[in-house]
Formats: sequence, structure tokens, C-alpha cells
Amino acid sequence: MAPAPISAIKVGHIDDVQELRNGKSSHIPARFIRDTTERPAFDKPIFCSDTIPLIDLSKLAKGSSVELHKLMKACQEWGFFQIVNHGIDVELGERIERVAMEFFMLPLEEKQKYPMIPGTVQGYGQAFIFSEDQKLDWCNMFALGVIPDCIRSPKLWPSKPSDFSETVETYSTQVRELCKNLLKHIATTLALKENVFEEMFGVAVQAVRMNYYPACPRPDLVLGLSPHSDGSALTVLQQGKGSSVGLQILKDGKWISVQPIPNALVINIGDTIEVLTNGRYKSVEHRAVTHKEKDRLSIVTFYAPSYDIELGPMQEFVDEKNPCKYRTYNHGEYSKHYVTNKLQGKKRLEFAKIVN
Repeated sequence: MAPAPISAIKVGHIDDVQELRNGKSSHIPARFIRDTTERPAFDKPIFCSDTIPLIDLSKLAKGSSVELHKLMKACQEWGFFQIVNHGIDVELGERIERVAMEFFMLPLEEKQKYPMIPGTVQGYGQAFIFSEDQKLDWCNMFALGVIPDCIRSPKLWPSKPSDFSETVETYSTQVRELCKNLLKHIATTLALKENVFEEMFGVAVQAVRMNYYPACPRPDLVLGLSPHSDGSALTVLQQGKGSSVGLQILKDGKWISVQPIPNALVINIGDTIEVLTNGRYKSVEHRAVTHKEKDRLSIVTFYAPSYDIELGPMQEFVDEKNPCKYRTYNHGEYSKHYVTNKLQGKKRLEFAKIVN
């Protein structure tokens, strides 16, 4: 979520997908229609609620070696897992979903008071669009920088609904503590001292993005969100109650749908952890698909090191059998690189890879 220089980026006309849905037309504008190789396959959907790892954070807190081993396997083999008993108040989770939906249901002219300027990733609209012919996602986004103060853009924090800002602040505080706790447990799975990431990251950067995917008359032709890995250390995803199944992760060359579990959060490893562990724990490509009849809401928190931090593989993970795969770089430079390039799988991580 690093701020990017604003330049004269020509993005062409971008239809608002809620307005398209409200028009009740079955026509899909050409910019949303994906090439055949990119389209989601709905003939044999795979739901992995029984296979994607499920971690009980309360057991981790009590020192369960079984749960710690589950976490290690989840990070090593999946890069994604769901957590329960995570400490985020259920009522607060409901409130953040409510204010997000109330914002998305505002008239378009009200939402457009908080525009996402091309080349940036805060505000309302579509991010990662850099050309007039680039394919668009069937999604409306609203994103905000939260911590530190220097990444905040106060003019983008909406006045409606009236309790939006207070709810986002409270929610973000609890998610921040969750991320710190999870990183301690992840450090333990790597045989590192538990505070190593917190000490390394400085004042960690935190941002929140709300994604609204309206029902689409032809979900087989579009994507809700293009395939990508996250540039963060950790990403926390709350899937809206009653929403359609939309998150898919790429595992063993196949797209697998993640079935939401009530009151659970989805966690995924970001590019930062992949670099620090020299590839032991990898970020995973993921995307979102749409539904013909049901809308979908998600609340995403990104947690990453300070932009001032120099990052590279930790010495504990580099040896003759596992030589250094990534160079040392400034995290702010990587974040700028991340937000000024379109979503394209894990291509942006090539910024850090050592080419032999």
C-alpha cells in the first residue's frame, strides 16, 4: 500500500460494476471478458473446507505442540489457512461488514468523492489499472492506509456511514494484535525467537481494503480479482457473512475454492515472508471469482514491515543446499514496485529474485 507517484496514466473508461448490475443487463462489457485461458471453470468446483488447514489460535496460545505442527504444515504446504478463536470480537466483525456494505450501497456520486487515483491504491474504484486496454475485475474496491500516519489520506476517509471511521479504527487495532501474535507463532515454527519479526519490522505498515463483488450474469467470463500473490508479510481476510464462495487459491496447478467457515478468518503468507525464509514458506497465488445470483463482500487487512526496512533472506535459511534466492532490498521500493504494476500472478516477486 505504499503511495505511488501520480502520473498521467491513461486507464480508459472503467464501468462501475454495481451500476452494471443495477442496470440488470446481461451484457458484459468487453473489458471485463477474460481470455479463454483465464476464465474460471465452474463445471467441477472444488470446495476445500475439509482440506485447507484450520488452526485454533486458542490452542496455540496454550502451547499446543499439535496445533503448532499444524501451523507449520499449513505455512509450508499451503501458504493459506483459516483460524478460529482468533480474538476478534464477533460483534465487531459484524460491524465492519455492516459499515462496508453501507458504504458500497451509497449512491455512486457519493462514493466518487473518494476516488482511487490511477497509480495509487487508496480510495474507491479499481486498483492496478495502467492501460486503456487492460482487462478489468468484476469488483469495486475501497482501500485505506491505516498505520503509520504518513500513509493515511484523511480526505479519503468517508463521512458516511457516520460510524465508519471509528469501526475501521477499532477493527484494525484488534487485527494488528492478531498479526503480531500469528507472527510469533510462525517464528516458533521456524525455530526462531518469537519476537524476531516484530523487532525486524519496526512500525509495521497496515492497510485495509474492502472488496465488493456484485452478482454477475456471466461469472464464467469474468474474474472478481485477478490472480496475484500479496506483497505483505501476512494478509487477514474476513469473508462477509452469507456471501458467495469466491476465494480460490492455486495449489498443485489447480484452482481450489475456499469454503468460508462461520467466524473464521483466512490468513495467507505474503511475499515478505517468502523472501525472509528464503522460500521455505511461500506466498501463494490466489484470485476471486463471481457468482450469478449472490453478491460477495470481503474485508482484507495487509500487514507488512516499515517502508524503511532492508529485507533479504535471513541467514538461518541460507546454506549450501539452499543458496540465497533473493537479494536484499528496501521494502518501500518493493511496495512502490508492487502497486505500480498490474496483478499478474507472482510476477512482481521477480523484483527480489536473484537471477543466476
